[in-house]
Amino acid sequence: MSDFRIERDSMGEVQVPAKAYYGAQTQRAVENFPVSGWTLPPALIRALGLVKYGCGVANRDLGKLTGSGKNPLSDEQVAAMLQACREVADGIHDGEFPVDVFQTGSGTSSNMNVNEVIANRAIEILGGDRFRPEKPVHPNDHVNMGQSTNDIFPTAIHVAVALEIKNNLIPALQRFADTLAQKAKEWDGIIKIGRTHLMDATPLRLGQEIGGLARQLELSIQRAQQGIQAVLELPAGGTAVGSGINTHPEFGRRLAAALAQETGIPFVEAVNHFEANAQRDALVACHGQLRTIATTLFNVANNIRWLGSGPRCSFFEVVLPDRQPGSSIMPGKVNPVMCESMMQVAARVMGNDQTLTISGAAGGQFQLNIMMPVMGQAALESIRLMAAASRAFVDFCAEGLEANPTACEASVEKSLSMVTSLNPHIGYEAAAKLAKDAFATGKTIRELCRETGILPEATLQAALDPMRMTEPQS
Repeated sequence: MSDFRIERDSMGEVQVPAKAYYGAQTQRAVENFPVSGWTLPPALIRALGLVKYGCGVANRDLGKLTGSGKNPLSDEQVAAMLQACREVADGIHDGEFPVDVFQTGSGTSSNMNVNEVIANRAIEILGGDRFRPEKPVHPNDHVNMGQSTNDIFPTAIHVAVALEIKNNLIPALQRFADTLAQKAKEWDGIIKIGRTHLMDATPLRLGQEIGGLARQLELSIQRAQQGIQAVLELPAGGTAVGSGINTHPEFGRRLAAALAQETGIPFVEAVNHFEANAQRDALVACHGQLRTIATTLFNVANNIRWLGSGPRCSFFEVVLPDRQPGSSIMPGKVNPVMCESMMQVAARVMGNDQTLTISGAAGGQFQLNIMMPVMGQAALESIRLMAAASRAFVDFCAEGLEANPTACEASVEKSLSMVTSLNPHIGYEAAAKLAKDAFATGKTIRELCRETGILPEATLQAALDPMRMTEPQS
């Protein structure tokens, strides 16, 4: 058997790898776009398979596939086509999608890649010869019936992004939040000094500090859910320019309902198909939530990195698990590598947000945005990276964090900000003078107060109780 076979499209004959399920249009795209070596994310390919399945169900139920149009299908052929769609959605044919991300801006090459794979696989399921030029299940007439790349590709992006946030990112963030919340509970009795502007501030409990980080992650989960909400409207049904030419009036609604049932995500048909085809504002808005989550992940990792800095010449209030040698020249040095990994991921997501913003603003003219493949790739990369980094951070850092009560408590008494609790007793100006005198003499606030007799001992003890300073007082 030859290494290649001949496939045909509207432009003529093309040599295609003999065993490939894809056809001529895919091969042309492979040859035209030898750019990055990055193919579409598997999540997007699988979403395209799921969307094609929903399209097939809608067209079947509307009587379009088996009706009186050109080349109607039998019920057996429809079933084979739907089975092939399912196989793509299940990832069985992930290796059949070689088109580069940096391709035609609508995603036509990848849409046709999916259409060709589904058609040829359906022919094979039916016992036919998928290598013959005649296609009893046709990639355009049947698999792509009632569709345009212009409405189907962005629909698949919305589905992929929503599914990945729901099934991948949110569970990872939830586990991260729960882990830090548990640490906060365990460490609630450990007193330490606060820091604002990187300068000494009033005391707080280590549990309160870590609890604040846990709350950031809880809010990130809410933002991820808002990201899903941003992409619930699906463009499918608008076809080429939003007018719905060559599709049934109920197609978009039926497809959205089928996808909602399949995914458990309440997708709906777009309110206005001209907006939904032309603009990718929803995806930009969704990624804005992802960017904010990245900001949180960067901040949480960086705070833990600072708290663990040391071990002898810095804070070392939290002990990070040792993961690997930290230096090729300094023996015994161990670095906060998981924090650094997370911060790099966050930086990448922030860069992806710029890609989404520029693509959304400048890529949509008239009835189509022509930056969709890179927008889909960037959004899905952001989700995948943050989910994976969160899981790794919990496994290799957060779960193994230990408190260092000695280091936490060592600086509390020395802090000049202890004087803050004396404001109600002696006033701001007198308290400020005490702080300056304490710094000049090297004495603590407590020592200086006792020397000057500024307050009765019982009042002083109550006012300078660090634990009382960590809660409001009536």
